[in-house]
Amino acid sequence: MARTRAVLSGGVRLSDYLSVGVIARVFPLRAVRAALEQSERSSRRRRALPAEAMVYYVIAQALFRSASAREVLRCLVDGLRWAHSGAGLQVASKGAISRARTRLGTRPFELLREGSVQVLAESGTRRAWYRGLRLVAYDGTTLDLPDEERNREEFGLPGAGRGQAGFPKARVTALLELGTRAAFAWEHGPYRESERKQAERLHRHLRPGMLLLADRGYLGAALWRSAVRSGADLLWRVRADTQLPPSQVLADGSFLSSFAGAPARVVEYMLREADGELYRLLTTLRDPQAAPAAELAALYHERWEIETAYDEIKTHLLGRPAILRGKKPQLVRQEIEGLMLAHYAVRRFLHEAARQADQDPDRLSFLHAVQVVRRRIQNPGAPPCAPPAGA
Repeated sequence: MARTRAVLSGGVRLSDYLSVGVIARVFPLRAVRAALEQSERSSRRRRALPAEAMVYYVIAQALFRSASAREVLRCLVDGLRWAHSGAGLQVASKGAISRARTRLGTRPFELLREGSVQVLAESGTRRAWYRGLRLVAYDGTTLDLPDEERNREEFGLPGAGRGQAGFPKARVTALLELGTRAAFAWEHGPYRESERKQAERLHRHLRPGMLLLADRGYLGAALWRSAVRSGADLLWRVRADTQLPPSQVLADGSFLSSFAGAPARVVEYMLREADGELYRLLTTLRDPQAAPAAELAALYHERWEIETAYDEIKTHLLGRPAILRGKKPQLVRQEIEGLMLAHYAVRRFLHEAARQADQDPDRLSFLHAVQVVRRRIQNPGAPPCAPPAGA
């Protein structure tokens, strides 16, 4: 189905408000060029679609799902001319856009992520800290892909009640800063790749001074040891049948034990509305004075913020139906990177707004922020597509 131009009330096109500004503030041109140079994807000759423009295009496309590919590019051309001294940027055909994206590949986006994406919370950011520890969590999700043979072969189809599901899927695992809901690292791959495997690759982004929350599906001796080696503290839910014999019962009702050959502490509690379900948490925070059991029990449920972040990505960015566009595996991987970078840009914008207003970033509407970004915020270079008079 052909995509129509996005139109606001009064017949104003959505693209008239599109600006590269907010994207370029988060991912400056110098960072984009550095990623392109490092990945050897810089444009070696004058092109209608230079590599720098296509990096911004892939990220912007995630913010403008309802607009056609050429409509997004049209305004990016106007907004990016300052970066090329008028060097022949053009609104190319859909086929030319696809070829330019294929030339670009995925590596520049990975390098841009590594160089520009970072944790956002500052000392005053609300709900981002627990007794001086930065709250982070990881969890996984899946994304539906176009039902193309190459996507099925590369990413795979999940099983269904009768045979296989209708769409191939990619698996994504993100490491999220809970106070800002900003994913500062992520891994993606075929559906058959486990979340645990992706999570272990994320451990290189953990640091001392972080407190990592995780659901019971991640608990395993090897993964726990790997996370502990990062220097971060851990607070993970434990399956009810996990053997954790107490070595010392503490005054707050928690008890000391060991797991994977290392000392740990166990917190057990029940929620009244949970019909008697027992929650068991395993943590490296062994001192009940520094981390009381009741506080840890309440804190664990903050990990659901990552589910809200995935909803922002799937509902407010991808929309319905939440299916990626890429018909080839390389473009799928590139699109996932652009999608996650776009979500980070919006979340960074929200954090800045919350900091100025002295509010909790969680209390600001992600959907409204996306709408603001889609209009025209700040432009660090030259004017983007100008809004119509009187708009």
